[in-house]
Amino acid sequence: MKVLIIGGGGLVGQKLAKSLASRGELRGQSIDTLVLADVVDPAQVDAPFAVETATCDIADPASVSSVIDAETDVIYLLAAIVSGQAEEDLDLGYKINMMGTMNVLERCRELGTKPVVVFTSSIAVYGGEVADPIIDDTFLNPQTSYGAQKAIGELLLNDYSRKGIVDGRGFRLPTISVRPGKPNRAASSFMSSIIREPLNGQEAVCPVDPSFAHFYLSPRKCIENLIKGAEIPEEDLGQNRCMMMPGRTWTIGEIVEALRNVCGPEPEKLIRWEEQPDILAIVRGWRYDIQPSKALKLGLTADESFEDNIRYYLEDDKPAA
Repeated sequence: MKVLIIGGGGLVGQKLAKSLASRGELRGQSIDTLVLADVVDPAQVDAPFAVETATCDIADPASVSSVIDAETDVIYLLAAIVSGQAEEDLDLGYKINMMGTMNVLERCRELGTKPVVVFTSSIAVYGGEVADPIIDDTFLNPQTSYGAQKAIGELLLNDYSRKGIVDGRGFRLPTISVRPGKPNRAASSFMSSIIREPLNGQEAVCPVDPSFAHFYLSPRKCIENLIKGAEIPEEDLGQNRCMMMPGRTWTIGEIVEALRNVCGPEPEKLIRWEEQPDILAIVRGWRYDIQPSKALKLGLTADESFEDNIRYYLEDDKPAA
């Protein structure tokens, strides 16, 4: 089996690659080749099978064609620009997040091999004047350009799957926390930094008040679910190939309390509360009362507590921070 991760240089792509390397198989077949593609050549991953790296600009059809060939069995389409950047630069957001998805699907159409395509969408597809709770049948009503681009990607994935061009499955990711590394341009970046930076002895700014609630999932659970998602039988997906990935809702106050419960009172002292209107303008449009029944029935899971999210960061990522 040949697996391609587009966005293989990012946090999720690298963690997914390492997990696949450890497993050695996917969908009941041994992995023979893993290709990591990104706009910058991804870091290499040790594995008991061949691992290749490649540069790929998903906005360029020729670049996409260079990394997807007739032997590619599973494609993880993770590459995107994040919410804050997509809101600032409308042209770039649509070029990468919308047309990039189209380029991948069109390459699959050209080859005629019907690969499995696992697409990462976002909870940003929800919002506006729809009733709570958000359930599997809630219509998409994004209130940001990033959310609109991801919603279009879902519609494309469904249609190309209906046509038999790909075996698509899309997962609306909760906010992934606690993320390792440095803050990025995602509006949700602070939802990791207010935990991560204090644990590394650094100050972090929280731009919302403690009552702000949101939907979270740890990196570890996200990777587990992306692997399970690729293995769901096609006949079990139904007519809508896209669904919410399980997560849990906590307020900022609750996740800070979890930090205190796991690590004591000192890290919390490094959080500075300072309202930031530009961040609030984006995150207030997000919805968080989400009930991911379909994904749960298909075997995907959420974290039991935010204390677990923090412990996973300490186990998986803090030693390398």
